[in-house]
Amino acid sequence: MSSVDEKKMASPEIDEKASTVDEDTRKLAEMGYVQDMKRNFSVWSVLGVGFSLTNSWWAISAALITGINSGGSVLLIYGTILLFIISIGVAISLSELVSAFPNAGGQYFWARELAPRKYANICSYVTGWFAWAGSVFASASVSFTTPTVSCPGALLIQDSAIESWHVFVAYQLVNAFSFIFNCYGKVLPAVATAALWTTLGSFAVILITVPAKAPTHEDAKFVFATFLNNTGWKSGGIAFITGLINTNWGFSCLDTAVHMAEEIQHPEKMIPIAICGTVGIGFITSFFFIISMMFSLNDFDAVAGTATGVPILELFYQALGNRAGAVVLEALVIATGIGCEIACHTWQSRLCWSFARDKGVPFHSWLSKVHPTLDVPLNAHLLSCTIVACLGCLYMGSYTAINSIITACIVLPYVSYAIPTVLLLMKGRENIRPGPFWLGKIGFVSNIVLICWTSFTVVMYSLPTYMPAEASTMNYVCAVYGILVMIFSVDWFVRARKDFRGQTLEHEDGVHARVGL
Repeated sequence: MSSVDEKKMASPEIDEKASTVDEDTRKLAEMGYVQDMKRNFSVWSVLGVGFSLTNSWWAISAALITGINSGGSVLLIYGTILLFIISIGVAISLSELVSAFPNAGGQYFWARELAPRKYANICSYVTGWFAWAGSVFASASVSFTTPTVSCPGALLIQDSAIESWHVFVAYQLVNAFSFIFNCYGKVLPAVATAALWTTLGSFAVILITVPAKAPTHEDAKFVFATFLNNTGWKSGGIAFITGLINTNWGFSCLDTAVHMAEEIQHPEKMIPIAICGTVGIGFITSFFFIISMMFSLNDFDAVAGTATGVPILELFYQALGNRAGAVVLEALVIATGIGCEIACHTWQSRLCWSFARDKGVPFHSWLSKVHPTLDVPLNAHLLSCTIVACLGCLYMGSYTAINSIITACIVLPYVSYAIPTVLLLMKGRENIRPGPFWLGKIGFVSNIVLICWTSFTVVMYSLPTYMPAEASTMNYVCAVYGILVMIFSVDWFVRARKDFRGQTLEHEDGVHARVGL
């Protein structure tokens, strides 16, 4: 018996792992791609990336003021339940598609595979731009939100004024600090897993400490039946809808795990677990967090009108009666926010890299490279973070502009999900080869839910949050959409309509291959 045969008999698990990698590589090759990234992630680390970014309880704590003024506890509790139901539909739709087409390109790749051949290029290209822009805007929103909940801690302790440049500098520091963690592919899975346990641990500490230390507690009627409208909208329904942005932020960007499909074994099975797990954990943490915080309120008016501008910090202070203790709990919120930003960087870099390898963006030859030593798409990561840094400059000129960016980071990913979903229904769900995750009629209903909700958010999230609408309170998200469309339209006609590699053919056996490769 040869030494090679002896090694095979002695280490069957190595052969099994190698065959798994070979099978994943073969499936990727059938889609027209080579295995550029190493499959270092486990289902736990991918879940860590997905949940750390979505981070439902953290999003609600960071943007609590919108919820309080646009419906109070009624919006926070019942809005969370509504968004959970909708997010189930979104998660099922994404899980079915990634199970059938496990590719790091995600939405834009699905659009290419499902669109009629004549329109495959343009559908894929537009979807890719919406998806990548949404990820960059999400990074900007987290980089902005984390300082806005951290800087007021100084105001609580030292009664010092918070200047706009303080927030700007903190924004850039959060972005730069988070950039570092995505520069090393070997340690990124461990970082993602650590971020997952950090956010869950922070949640548990806050959930136990605040109600336990609160001197008094609100009654059930206040928590479950108090509706407040401090938005200026005469209609309570419109106030509720505009306030949904708060809870929706905690259930947005569910495609994060999709773009890790080429860095995990058996992505057609593991990615749906990560997506659905993100929604499930998000609902459990956010729902119990809201109820716990609402019961622990002592002075609602003080929380809503706090001088710090951060209601959750004032709530911590009321419950603990100690400024240092409130800042410590807020530090846990900040640490969770940094973990969220790290996951955002992972998401945006994978989207930029995968889109660039199909020549979807300018400078694609440079952006599509994977660093051979660091095992990350370093160039795509650097460009995306640079754009985020530039977006931070908007805050110095207009706080309203940053708010519009936050709204866009919620809506644009939905649009990028809806395009391939519409194409799937047009093609016929029965006309594609499904993956292991396929729910038949439930999947069809989920597709309808996703499409309807996307249409709803595009229209209703464009409304001003507060009335009367003035220059400083207007919602300029439509301008964000317009600028984005203008940028990629110019790129399309100047370069991409000839360069972009998006057209496909579908074989009789259901396996897809790229034309021209």
